[in-house]
Amino acid sequence: MKHRTRAPRGAAVLTAALLTAGTLGATAPAHAAEPAVHLEGTLASGATYVLDVPAGWNGTLLLFSHGYRPAGAPNPAEDASDDTTRNLLLAEGYALAGSSYATTGWAAEQAVPDQLATLDTFTAKVGKARRTLAWGQSYGGLVTTALAERHPGRIDGSLSTCGLVQGGVANWNSTLDPVFAVKSLLAPGSDIPLTRLGDPAHARAAAQALTGVVTQAQRSATGRARIALAAALHNIPGWNDPAQTRPAPTDFPAQQANQYQALTGLIAMPAFAWRQEAEHRAGGSMSWNTGVDYTAMLRNSSDYREVKALYKSAGLSLAHDLATLDTAPRLRADPTAVAYLAENVAFTGRLRTPQLNIHTIGDALIPVQSESAYQRTAATAGTTGLLRHAYVDNAGHCTFTPAERIAALHTVERRITTGHWGDTGATALNAEARRIDPTSAARYRPFRPGPYPRPYDLARPTKAARTGRS
Repeated sequence: MKHRTRAPRGAAVLTAALLTAGTLGATAPAHAAEPAVHLEGTLASGATYVLDVPAGWNGTLLLFSHGYRPAGAPNPAEDASDDTTRNLLLAEGYALAGSSYATTGWAAEQAVPDQLATLDTFTAKVGKARRTLAWGQSYGGLVTTALAERHPGRIDGSLSTCGLVQGGVANWNSTLDPVFAVKSLLAPGSDIPLTRLGDPAHARAAAQALTGVVTQAQRSATGRARIALAAALHNIPGWNDPAQTRPAPTDFPAQQANQYQALTGLIAMPAFAWRQEAEHRAGGSMSWNTGVDYTAMLRNSSDYREVKALYKSAGLSLAHDLATLDTAPRLRADPTAVAYLAENVAFTGRLRTPQLNIHTIGDALIPVQSESAYQRTAATAGTTGLLRHAYVDNAGHCTFTPAERIAALHTVERRITTGHWGDTGATALNAEARRIDPTSAARYRPFRPGPYPRPYDLARPTKAARTGRS
């Protein structure tokens, strides 16, 4: 284990800017006489950890859960979403902690125990925190929510940013739907596998084959309409990358072009390569579409108007294509694989400490409707009083400014301190973000996402939930 004492990264540069910030929820320094500490080491599982404690620690520990890392990718421990956010938080007096998780890929079993072990390590090497907040982004939002539901005695509150809060089974079902539509409508006679991918080579081959189908289809009005239909089943927004010019609400061709870009990205990695790794871990396919009504799903999609307009423009029958989806051979799950994911990364909604979820409205990887899925779960469990949502008006996945993230953390800490949420609206969050950093964007806005297309949780057990079949 490496153990060195030094000043927090970038803290000196930021301290002056934060002297007037009056951090919400900050307590009197618990360890004002102690020097800054940076610790790195290895947990019993083989995961690495990193701990950062500033001089004048305020007594609050932030436990960060990082996002998904593909199998074989570098896997360092991280204790914040990015360097700027880390430096700002250290300058405010927060201690930071995080682990790598013992494996890359869909680390369903390893992530939560490794994060708990990191908390134990912090207590042993630094001391007991007065207050602990869990936070994470993307897949780490799933890990954070699992910590909140299953180990409420270890944390005082939580923040999910761009989180996979619909849970693992719902995520993989929703990832199946757009590629099922592409194959059924654009390559009905092909033998491209969509599940049970075997090994990485088979997954790559399937992804390349379906990418070729979509690329060819994009060259015709008929193909573009069908791509829009496939994208709508995943609620891929028509503005999903900050580099894109934001289309007008009725500029459906521009929206479709942006969705095509996102759909090819979904096919390139999550729908095949990442699925294959998750299937290997789960011991089979955790996805099914038996009994799914794609007509109803489309009508509930945020992209429904666009799809209708593009089909009309192409002279194509939407009803005919929906009938084709209805009669296409369906896919069944392996119940043991569904049970594996349900045990590790499906939610009950039984929160015991407050949680705030924030999401960008233009997220193609984890569409904003995932927040509706967890709202539904919490409502069934009767815990919506502990849950709040806020939305950032930006495209892309996890494209928050540091100030937007920290404003959300302050909001959770204030809820813990006061016992009530107070104002969690866009105006209040933007005012807090501007106070933290007047030079960066503050883009919270009122927003209400539509329904998640295929929710799956443990709050409403059904035959499908138990078996992966309808």
